[in-house]
Amino acid sequence: MGLSPDILEILARARADLRMGVPVVLHDRAGAVLVLAAETLGAQRLADLQALGGAPVLAITARRAATLKARAYDGDLARLALPSDARLSWVLAVADPADDLRVPMKGPLVSRREGAAHLHRLAILLAKTARLLPAALVLDLGDGAGFAAAHGLTLIDAAAALPRLTETSPLNPVVSARLPLAVSEAGRLHIFRPEDGGEEHYAIEIGQPDRAAPVLARLHSACFTGDLMGSLKCDCGPQLRGALAQMGHEGAGVLLYLNQEGRGIGLANKMRAYSLQDQGFDTVEANHRLGFEDDERDFRIGAEILRRMGFSAVRLMTNNPAKLAMMAQNGISVTERVPLKLGENPHNRAYLATKAAKSGHLL
Repeated sequence: MGLSPDILEILARARADLRMGVPVVLHDRAGAVLVLAAETLGAQRLADLQALGGAPVLAITARRAATLKARAYDGDLARLALPSDARLSWVLAVADPADDLRVPMKGPLVSRREGAAHLHRLAILLAKTARLLPAALVLDLGDGAGFAAAHGLTLIDAAAALPRLTETSPLNPVVSARLPLAVSEAGRLHIFRPEDGGEEHYAIEIGQPDRAAPVLARLHSACFTGDLMGSLKCDCGPQLRGALAQMGHEGAGVLLYLNQEGRGIGLANKMRAYSLQDQGFDTVEANHRLGFEDDERDFRIGAEILRRMGFSAVRLMTNNPAKLAMMAQNGISVTERVPLKLGENPHNRAYLATKAAKSGHLL
């Protein structure tokens, strides 16, 4: 391989390209496609795409298709034919639900049903991992490698990329240092970096937990609005501080701070969901209208960090049964569920009720 980038490095480059509105090329033995993220699409790039001819489609998830009353013939996604006179405003209106109520009519939407959809599926997954709206313009190409070389575009081997986008990236410890905290002067911060170039994750260790005994632990997903800004729309900030306080009181514990903002959809998409909630949709409905699942987080990351730190059993501070199941599936024994019911207020009462009713949280 020499100095050439491997598939992880190529995918990291591709995510950066999509976030800047630059196309990428996906290819395998069956064919090749040009991919542009709908969210970052510009008018000139759309015109350039249309000038290539062919039959481009807008690939969206089945969740988004259900909102738009479009046929999802491919099961988990729909391939919508791009009208020959489509403007940028049409693409963005289909991909982004911001104006669904103001401009409900976007059709007729014609869904493709012929041909394979696996590269379209990969295009949506790539957009998701770039923290963009899960929608992509896709155009079939003849010679994918030649097209990518001629235009200086990132070329991605789909067969090599798929497992890297669906599996948890290996994590490597970067550094750890003593960090005295208000809840305990015996604090230590560990930094873990994924090999795929994604966001780093943190472990806050309180005291000196016995690696041979179940450790009091919490998997906490980053929440800029709740953890830092004191948002009243969620219970994240009180849960974060409450978990650390209990660990400080007991003298030992590990809080994993995972950079999976907005249940794994990123801060920008979380704010889009908040905007939809202001229109009357609950948190699950808002995620679905955006094209996401209820929860896009990967809790396997937490299990791997615990293993890397030498822990095999936990007393898990959580109200989420999915975290308990994930730990067991990934080799971490949960000897006790420690409830963490904090932070309810008039602004988040409906949000918490939805988590209990639709996501099974034990509240």
